[in-house]
Amino acid sequence: MTVIALSAGEPNTFEGEAPDRICRRPTRAELHAYPSPTPARSRAVVYAGGGYLQLMHDKEGVEIAQWLNTLELDAYVLVHRLPGQDGHAFDIALQDGLLALDHLATLPALPLLHVGLSSGGHLAGVMACQRACAGAVIAYAPLNANHRDHKFPAAKPDFPPPEKQAFYDAWPIGIAAEPHGLPKCPVFLAYALHDAIVPVQHALNLIVAAQQHGLDVEAHVFPQAEHGFALRGLDGTQGQWPWLAARWISEKIGA
Repeated sequence: MTVIALSAGEPNTFEGEAPDRICRRPTRAELHAYPSPTPARSRAVVYAGGGYLQLMHDKEGVEIAQWLNTLELDAYVLVHRLPGQDGHAFDIALQDGLLALDHLATLPALPLLHVGLSSGGHLAGVMACQRACAGAVIAYAPLNANHRDHKFPAAKPDFPPPEKQAFYDAWPIGIAAEPHGLPKCPVFLAYALHDAIVPVQHALNLIVAAQQHGLDVEAHVFPQAEHGFALRGLDGTQGQWPWLAARWISEKIGA
């Protein structure tokens, strides 16, 4: 693994021990590069969740990158700064994502994927609205129903800090009436039907938009899954999701 600094600041530190490290206060934007052990068919940026309050670096970052390596993809885990933390702007995660894209654009051309889980899936959706790419793999992500005008449930309070709520309000992925609402690439979705933390309505809103606007969206909803299943909580039909996503990735990168 190689750490690539994308911004000024001290190197990031992590709480806990592998495989459960968490980054609670990112100090700079970094890419943690995990190259494929065989010639890469594609590359992916991986976005870990954590509610834009922290980053679940191992569970939803490193472990996803290592799985992508088995599919012959170079994987880059983005450690991005957090909205409102240490005075950062509401869209600092997007700014750091764009820094990552600028760096990857200097490398030999390969198809690019965005892969994100939970709030990292929201950021993957945001990045899928930026530049043309091969696709986005998104799991149990708060894509749109955290927007103040589209909340589910309707009485959900705004999220602290205000910058976090502002980011959700600016980037509702799958609400076509809102600016930036539709991804510019195919999307794969994996959700939990009874997820109380990120209700399935986030996926349903994007599915409706896909139907109305001719988008390429493949969606899987698993009844037994709990929020945060990632690659660990696979005791149920959600155990199929890595295989389904791998098949979809191969189709989208043309390999």
